[in-house]
Amino acid sequence: MSDGRLTHLDAEGRARMVDVSDKEVSRRSATASGFVACAAETLQLISANAIGKGNVLDTARLAGIMAAKRTADLIPLCHPLALRHVDVDLHVDESRGGIVIEATARVDGPTGVEMEALTAVAIAGLTVIDMVKSIDRWATITDVALLRKEGGKSGVLERPARGDDQDAGPG
Repeated sequence: MSDGRLTHLDAEGRARMVDVSDKEVSRRSATASGFVACAAETLQLISANAIGKGNVLDTARLAGIMAAKRTADLIPLCHPLALRHVDVDLHVDESRGGIVIEATARVDGPTGVEMEALTAVAIAGLTVIDMVKSIDRWATITDVALLRKEGGKSGVLERPARGDDQDAGPG
């Protein structure tokens, strides 16, 4: 559990980049997931690779990988990292009515890669929406969340199951 301090604020309450100069380099990884809710017809077209813009899942996977590599350009106080690996997986889940997205990022560094994994998921989801918006105007990204992180001082942390609010944070 965190001590409640916001590390991105200085003594005067101004936003700042956290100094990680003295932190030990370690192997770190993070996995995040998300979901894009779509109409049943949209899912059928994606599964049949029949969307006019091209292969939705492959394009979204590449977009997610590219986004993870650019996270520090998108999030103002995020450290630029030399990622060692990014994996983005998308699959149609007809029973849930959408596309499940999962991304894992890895680095050897002084700070974690949670934001890179989350960014990969978010941008992969936005790419799906961009590719299907002409046939499914109301496709929606939901449940973007960190699932697991490893490395550094915290060791291994896994997202608690719903209803288990220990260190789950707000909401």
